[in-house]
Parts: sequence; structure tokens; C-alpha cells
Amino acid sequence: MHQPTVPAGVDGELISHLQYMAEHPDEGDNHNAEAFAQCYRRLADLLPELIEQGCKPRIMLDYSGNLLWGVGQMGRDDISGALHYLATDAVMQRHVEWLGTCWSHAVAPSTPIPDLQLQISAWQHQFLDLFGAEALSRVRGFSPPEMHLPNHPDTLYEFIRALKDSGYQWLLVQEHSVEQHDGSPLGHQQKYLPNRLVARNSSGAELSITALIKTQGSDTKLVGQMQPCYEALGLHRLPLANHEVPALVSQIADGENGGVMMNEFPPAFRQAHQKLSVERGTTAAINGSEYLELLQARGIGIADFPVIQAVGQSRLFQQLGDARGAEAVDQAISTIQASDGSFAMEGASWTNNLSWVEGYDNVLEPMKQLSAAFHQRFDGLVEADPAQTASADYHQALLHVLLLETSCFRYWGQGTWTDYARVIFERGEEAINRRSSSPCC
Repeated sequence: MHQPTVPAGVDGELISHLQYMAEHPDEGDNHNAEAFAQCYRRLADLLPELIEQGCKPRIMLDYSGNLLWGVGQMGRDDISGALHYLATDAVMQRHVEWLGTCWSHAVAPSTPIPDLQLQISAWQHQFLDLFGAEALSRVRGFSPPEMHLPNHPDTLYEFIRALKDSGYQWLLVQEHSVEQHDGSPLGHQQKYLPNRLVARNSSGAELSITALIKTQGSDTKLVGQMQPCYEALGLHRLPLANHEVPALVSQIADGENGGVMMNEFPPAFRQAHQKLSVERGTTAAINGSEYLELLQARGIGIADFPVIQAVGQSRLFQQLGDARGAEAVDQAISTIQASDGSFAMEGASWTNNLSWVEGYDNVLEPMKQLSAAFHQRFDGLVEADPAQTASADYHQALLHVLLLETSCFRYWGQGTWTDYARVIFERGEEAINRRSSSPCC
């Protein structure tokens, strides 16, 4: 679930795009604003209804920091209250798992490396402020925006390091964004098991994290019609670490987009859980951390999971040989691309029909410039005095850095959305260059 923050309020103030939709109902699909708003809160009604019927529903939730912030800006206490219930109620904890993500829905491969940790931490701070430390302690899985996984060795390594440093234990990855160690696609059974995603940087250092595999397909339609449930009904137990374990079908839908999720998902969600409850067979709804905890109780952990890596890395490291260093990696990439124009190190996502990089230099270059200016201004100050992160100057500058990295400014083509990006960049520059009038000592 995501709504970007845009400079489109009165006098260009930063507001949620959901608010802009509500205030401009005659533009495009903006008449759906209230339908979207209800999508954001409806599980607080749907889950108790199913529980009362004797069902055991499960759902994992991915809400961007933009959306959580924007709902509060709008004063939509009905949505905020519903989400607070889903995040903190003792009964709901058995049925709902919140996943972490980047605060402004920033696609990781093209986000400046120093900002990956900032995006991840900002979301955690937002969640902590809204729902409390206990609720945040239960957020163990991570959902990368657009399922976009970096495949450049250094970016992937820093992304995984940021996740682990932030306390995350696993992440959801798209099936075709990863490969086996020899470069072959995941085996048919392997995509229904947890895997160990290994990241090796240009210096040869390695990190790993558990990955659950989101299988390929038309995401919104599949989840909107509860295809994962019906796929799971046809699967059997699989061998893993000298045990037979349940196959796990993992899917994700792109929020409220389209009539399928808005209109078909609620009845399909009800029907699927009612079917599981009535038939009481060998298939059950389960959340990611719940599944991994059950494996751990059987003595099965990350060391037992099949090893995978980001797509294209087998070919890259074969070309690299024994060479090390960022320059050697860049040269190896260039060598491969010279003979194969389809080879890319921009990462992979569920939207591989478009690029988050090509054609968006007018957003990407300012994004890099703003990030570099931010770190030049504040990194030394924060290192000397961590309390600097509480200052208004820091907050305003950071806000614009994070906002400019929002994926939406590189999705809808040139026009209004790239214009929004330009405004955020210019205001970010002003915020970074502004010097506080308060005495320094």
C-alpha cells in the first residue's frame, strides 16, 4: 500500500496524493479516492468477521511511510485507528504480520547507497511513532518496493547489510530476480522453500539473509482472486534438511491498484479462508515469520536453506575471475554488455517491462546531487554530535532527500510527476543550504 507525497497542496505544500485525489475528484481516476481510503482500513473489519466465523485468516501488510504519514496529515483517524488496531491488538497479532519497507517507496537499485539505511530507518521511526516499540519488535520481514532487488554486487551487499543492521531477518524476493549459484533459474520445488540469499561485494566480502520467494505472475490479479491459496492446495510436502516440510506459496499484490484488488479481493479472501476452514485439510494460511519459526522449532535454519544470489551475478563473477575492486566489477560489466546488450545491473523487479533508470536522467541526476549535498552537509556534524539528527534543519533536508527517491517520479513518464520531482529537488537544495539562525555555541 502506497501513496506518494507531492508538492500539490495550497501554495504547493507537501500533501499525500490521496488528499490531492480527494480534492480534485474530476481528474482522471481521482473519483476513486474514497475507495482507496477504504482499502487501506478494510482489513480491520474483514479479519474479525472471518475470525468470528471460525476461520484462521492470515495477511502480511506493506504500507509505505508516505502513506502512513499522509493519512495522519489528512486527519483520517478512521484509517489510522484501523491500522493501530491491526498493529497492536493481541488477537490481531496472530493473524497480521507487518513488513518493513523503504519510507518513500524508493527502489533500492537506483537509490544512492548511503540513503538505503536512511530509507529503512525512517520507515521504522514512522512505525514506532504510530504503533509503539512492541509492535515494531514484531516487524521481522522486509518487502522491497516494486520487489526491486539490486543485482550490482556492491549495492546488493549494502542493501543486505542495512537490512541486517536494522534487525530484519528475511525479505521477500521476486522469483526471476534471483538465480542459483551456477546461474540457473530456481528449481520448481525451490521456489516453495526458504532460500539463503548471498550478497558478495566487489571486495569479496559476503553477507546472507533468508529470502522467501514471490512466484512470478500477474500479481494484482493473482492475489485479488486468491490464486496463491488454490495453488497451495495442489502442493505436497517438500524435503529440506532431512525433514519433510510444507510448501510455501508467497505472493504480493500492488496495493489498491485496479478494480481487481478494490472489488474482487474482499469476497475472494473470504471465500478462500472459509474453504480452508470447512475442509480442514492439509493446507493453511500462514505468514512468513510464522512459517520460519515453525521450521526453526524443527531445528531447520538459514544454514539449511538452498543458496541463491541476485540474477546475473554468476555471469558477472565468472567474467571477473580473481579480480577484486569496484573498478574491476565495472570493467567486467562493460565487457559483458559489449557482447550482450540485454545484460543489466539495474536490478530486477515485477515491472521489468519498464526501467527505473532509462529516460529519467532529469530525476536521477538531481536525486544524486541532493543526496551528495545532504551527506556533505550533515555526515560530519552527525558523527561529531548524533543529536544533530533531531534538529529541524536535518529533518527538513532529510525529508526532501527521501521524497525525491520515491519511485512514482520515475514511473508515469515525463510531465507532472517529473515536475513534482524538480520542485522537491529545489526545495531540498534550499533546506540543505539553509543555515540555522540559532547560535552554534
